[in-house]
Amino acid sequence: MPLHKIHLAQADTDEVAIGRGTYASRSMMIGGSASRAAADEVIERGERFAAHFMEADAADITFADGAFTIAGTDRSMPIGQIAQMSFIPVGLPSELGVGLQGAGGFSPEVPSFPNGCHICEVEIDPETGEVALDRYTVVDDVGTVINPLLAKGQIQHGGVQGAGQALLEDVVYDPDNGQLLTGTLIHYGIPRADTLPRVSVDFSPVPSTTNPLGAKGVGEGGTVASTPTVMNAILDALAPLGVTDVPMPATPERIWRAIRKRAGG
Repeated sequence: MPLHKIHLAQADTDEVAIGRGTYASRSMMIGGSASRAAADEVIERGERFAAHFMEADAADITFADGAFTIAGTDRSMPIGQIAQMSFIPVGLPSELGVGLQGAGGFSPEVPSFPNGCHICEVEIDPETGEVALDRYTVVDDVGTVINPLLAKGQIQHGGVQGAGQALLEDVVYDPDNGQLLTGTLIHYGIPRADTLPRVSVDFSPVPSTTNPLGAKGVGEGGTVASTPTVMNAILDALAPLGVTDVPMPATPERIWRAIRKRAGG
């Protein structure tokens, strides 16, 4: 009997706490924006220190590529040198203080709204109920992508986590005494390297207007969408056989029983 295949797209939204936007996944949005504010203060103070050290007007100092330069000239000082000299407490104007440092904070008035699409292709053996995930593709809008490697890693591993909930993970208790039967990784099923194919991730960034970085949440994007994507792909594949529901986790036994039930056997 041929294997069943299906492609399925599933909308993806990040974890919700305020309205339907980013709250729990707020590290880059809030922490990153606060860091940006602190960095801006460092640059502003650095311009004043550079003006003093190069005997120029602070309004004529520009900062780019790690160096402070007097506009219209080739005179410049690297930020490392400015920082080092700023901690020498001799001969500095009192209004500058000592040390090139800055502090920043950020409190968003409204959340950001990440979104995206997950696409999954599965094959199911109707004789055994075994599910194989053939392809998995994600396109996410997480706003400005600050670190593509970390962002892709979070989405990929979140996808694996969500697929584990759909296919493997189950907390089982003894019906007679309530003893937990899946208390160790020997008995509790988790996804492994061969559970999913390589998760392909791409970005369609639309910078958020709620913070200076334009960042949106990414932490839960993978796992929020992957569980319904995998389950809907399974149900879509089983639809020609009349199966409309399989409880999670969709183990081979549960799929096999659902197929046999619809077949009347």
